[in-house]
Parts: sequence; C-alpha cells; structure tokens
Amino acid sequence: MIGKIGKNIGPGTLVAAAFIGPGTVTVCSLAGVTYGFTLLWAMGLSIIATLVLQEMSMRLGLVTQKGLAKNVREHIQLPQLRWLAVLLIVSAILIGNAAYEAGNISGGVLGLETLFPNARWHWNDYSGSYLSLMIGAVAFVLLFIGNYKILERALVALVLIMSLAFLITAVLTKPNLYEVLQGLFVPNVPEEGWLTIMALVGTTVVPYNLFLHAALVNEKWEGPSQLKAARTDLFVSVILGGLVSMAIIVAAASLPGKNIQSAADMAQSLTPIFGSVAKYLLSIGLFAAGITSAITAPLAAAYVASDCFGKERNLKAPLFRGVWMSVLFVGVFFASVGMNAIEIIKFAQIANGLLLPIIALFLLLMVNRSSVLGKFKNGSLQNTLGIGIVLLSILLGLRILNTVFHLI
Repeated sequence: MIGKIGKNIGPGTLVAAAFIGPGTVTVCSLAGVTYGFTLLWAMGLSIIATLVLQEMSMRLGLVTQKGLAKNVREHIQLPQLRWLAVLLIVSAILIGNAAYEAGNISGGVLGLETLFPNARWHWNDYSGSYLSLMIGAVAFVLLFIGNYKILERALVALVLIMSLAFLITAVLTKPNLYEVLQGLFVPNVPEEGWLTIMALVGTTVVPYNLFLHAALVNEKWEGPSQLKAARTDLFVSVILGGLVSMAIIVAAASLPGKNIQSAADMAQSLTPIFGSVAKYLLSIGLFAAGITSAITAPLAAAYVASDCFGKERNLKAPLFRGVWMSVLFVGVFFASVGMNAIEIIKFAQIANGLLLPIIALFLLLMVNRSSVLGKFKNGSLQNTLGIGIVLLSILLGLRILNTVFHLI
C-alpha cells in the first residue's frame, strides 16, 4: 500500500513544497505566538480550499494536456478580454512571484543564520547575507539541469526533511490536546486577527500553484485515465502539508510571552527548554522550506509565461529559462541587500490572498466549460465549494483593504 502511494507521489509534492515556504513558517509562527491555538480552524479551512482548487487545476491540466494560462488564452473568445486576462495573469504571476521569491530566499537565510550567524557582509550602513547567494545557487543548479525527475526527487526529499523537522518540534512542545482540538473545530476571530487570517489563506492557497499543478501533471501522467492516481498524489501531499503548517502553529503557541517574529526566533526560544536539538530541527526545517519554494516559484512563473505567449513548455527552452532566471535573480538580489525578510514575507502572503479570487475565477470559468473538459467538467458540489471559496476570499480581501486603508 505504502509503495503504491509512493509511486504516485509527484506534482502534489511540488505543490506542498511551494506553499510550505518561509511565508507559511513565518505566518504560522506569528499566528501561534499572537493568538495561541485560536486560528487552527483558519488553517484547516485553507487546506480544504487548497484541495478543492488544486483538484480543479490538476483535472484541467490532465484532461486538456494544457496549463491554466494556455486554456484561458485559447478559450476566451473576445480578443480584448482574452488579452486583458493574459496581461493580468502574466503581470500578477511574474511580479508576485518575484516578491514571493525574495521572501523564500530570505526565509531560507533566516534558517541558516541560526547555524551560521556570521555569514554577513557590511558596507557603510548597509549589510546583507552571503547565504542568499548559496540558496540561489542551489536553486539555479536544480532548475538549470532541466530534468523533471531530478527536480521532483530533490523536492520530495526536502519536503520530507522539512515535515519531520516541524512535526517533531510540535511534539516536543507537549501541547494541550483539548485546546488544540478547540482551536481546530471552534471558529473564533480574535480582535485584529483578520490580517493574520488573510495571511494564513494567502500562504496556503497559493495562486501560482494553480498554474504550476496544471502544467506539471503532464510530466507525470498521460491523461484522464490516471485521474485517480493524480488525486491520491494531491490529497496525500496537501494533507501532509496542512499537518506541517498546523504543527508550526502548535509549536509557536506553546511559547506564550516570547518575542518571536519567525521560526528562527522560535528556535532560539526552544533551545533552553529542549537543548540544541530544537535549534537544529527548526533551522533545517526553515532552510528546506526556503529552498523548495525558491525552486517552485520561478518554475511556476516560467510555465505561466510560456503558456501565455504560446511558447514551448520545456525546462530547457530559451523563454522558459529566461523567465525563471529573472525571477530567481530578483529574489536573490532583494534577499542579499538587507531588506527586512519578515516584512517581505508578510507582504507576499497578503498580496497572494488578494490575488486569489481573480485567479480562482479564471479557473472556475475553464472547468465549467464542456468545450474544455467535456464529461470531466465541474459538478454542482465542486461549483458550490469553488464559488464559496471565491466569495470568502473576496470578503476577506475587502476586510483587509478596509483595515489597511480605512475605507469605511
């Protein structure tokens, strides 16, 4: 049974690798420290929303053998609307992923700096980290090789390391199980908790993953006859990712009153209680989270650009390489010049949450067309869940805009 599941694991793991990045680690840490176990329910709903939308994306890619962006470009009839949609998708994903990449690499640096605190450069009033160059180099090599199987195996290994690190840390903190279950099954919105809820949604239901999954399923499977295997891959990977995210909240919630802004701070706080093992576990987990997302964000941007401009979706194609190199370079640059990593990460998560309803609407439009999916198009339950997710994300987005800009 385990061997069969292992054989089917593939693109879903890359989706999990993408959403369990430094953003997830940071936001979940802050949620746990600030609100205890109270927002576990929000993470639970985010995982359900991820499963619903990623299943639609996976089904679209497997049945049509095309990515989401290419389906949008080919099946919106009005030229003006089609090019507006393409422009919106390209600009949102490329700009968003560049910012996201800076957060990914900065998060990986936070993990390594706990182990190598002196790996920094200083020039006048400026400072930065050499470690961002190392993380960028690892991501560059894996992407430049251009072999999907090598990429998949590397990310699967990193996700397993990361998952074990955070799950073991949560167990070490010995949380109150009654309070954990209450936070998971009894929804409660603390005062000023909306921004954190939006960040939890934005860090889990990642818009670029909808493009990435639709593109990657064809690297592993050949058509709709393998939908069952693709769903197994998706559900196992995303549920494991959800457990890891909850483990981070649980671990952080067990340290009340601490001045914690990231998992790196949490590692330092756990050290007096559990010894250096906690420091190493969390540092390795945060580094693995950074490197996996640092690979998947440029990869997704490259797939989107190739589909939008009708170019070859080949890991070694010139446009494909040019796009991921650009996104990776921007991320390394901003992570190296000493910008506040936590602020970059938080901004990227909230921006993701605001972008989500737009991308989800494009996805719903495609999966409801018989001309696109035929008998595999959405059923009434899938549409109900999808529309509910879009409406909730719109309401959350409006609430955040009101909180930030005081519109009402």
